[in-house]
Amino acid sequence: MSVPRRRRRLPDEVRAAAVRAVLCLAFTLVGVVVATLASYAGSWLMTPALLAMGIGVFGTMWCLLEILISRQIAAQRMRGPNAAHPMAGSRAPAEPLAARPLPRPGGAPRQPYPGQAPHQTGPSGQSGQAQAPYRPQPPHQPQLPTA
Repeated sequence: MSVPRRRRRLPDEVRAAAVRAVLCLAFTLVGVVVATLASYAGSWLMTPALLAMGIGVFGTMWCLLEILISRQIAAQRMRGPNAAHPMAGSRAPAEPLAARPLPRPGGAPRQPYPGQAPHQTGPSGQSGQAQAPYRPQPPHQPQLPTA
């Protein structure tokens, strides 16, 4: 016989948002019942009850959005860097600082990182990226077949 898995406990901010949503929904349902009974009785309480119901619907939607947002924030915290989760992090781990060569003043130019262009010395003696001048290319003209 298999043992059912225990569900993880919701984070505190998600539980608090869920409690607020349930209370707001209960307030809205009480407003609906009072508005219905007041309309049957022809009472003056129908107007405040409809107003309370409208505010309750707005508040319930607000609380439901709050639940969605707080769940997303809690999920991002769990998937954050150094999280013990198989899908942790969205980027490849960075190279440790100890593995990077330190720049040495007056020394030989260092080797570029993979994917970087080599550094070249400019006219002022400063080391910087060499940049080719911009030359606009003419638009591509397709070759038409000749008969």
